[in-house]
Amino acid sequence: MAKKKGAAREYVTMECAECNSRNYRTSRRVKGGAPRLELRKFCQVCRAHKKHVERRK
Repeated sequence: MAKKKGAAREYVTMECAECNSRNYRTSRRVKGGAPRLELRKFCQVCRAHKKHVERRK
């Protein structure tokens, strides 16, 4: 399946809110002024599921 034209996306890194290690990288849509992404992901440093917040480059 071909990519759609005009689907502007940017890569953001996900950082653990407690130990500040950057564990994940994901893409999100640029348009639309959405708030920063917050997800519960597994942190390899803390060895537990913690809140990860979006950090821009």
